[in-house]
Amino acid sequence: MNALITALQLQPHPEGGWYREIFRSPTSLDTPRGKRAALTTIFYLLGAGQISRWHVVESDEIWHFYAGTTLELFAYDPQTRSLTTYLLGDLQSGGQPVAIIPAGVWQAARVQSGHALMGCTVAPGFEFSDFRFVADLPDYAGYFTGELEAYMALL
Repeated sequence: MNALITALQLQPHPEGGWYREIFRSPTSLDTPRGKRAALTTIFYLLGAGQISRWHVVESDEIWHFYAGTTLELFAYDPQTRSLTTYLLGDLQSGGQPVAIIPAGVWQAARVQSGHALMGCTVAPGFEFSDFRFVADLPDYAGYFTGELEAYMALL
């Protein structure tokens, strides 16, 4: 994993794991949150024992599997209180190569062993001002009951 971090020039991500932005569209869009790049893309690397903490982004996010072991990606819609689990990985190993997390849906991820190299594409483009940790949202704990309670460790 250290070789990937060096080769891809990754840095620590606040949610966990490692990342580097590799594209920011020069085209900008007006959004309710202000001007945003039309699209951004990052490399994202998560290793065993690391998690992508529960967070929410105010834009649609597409996760792409590139290499490594299967990544568990969790999507929780607080409006419908529904949880979806995606196994991103090699098709031959039963994984799927792409998952889409709509704007406003909570997300978290982990790998059980090894590491997973992903790409994350966000449209309109990612800005940290459009990113929040779920643990910082008011009344978040009230959602972590029933099915979701098993995933509190990802906070």
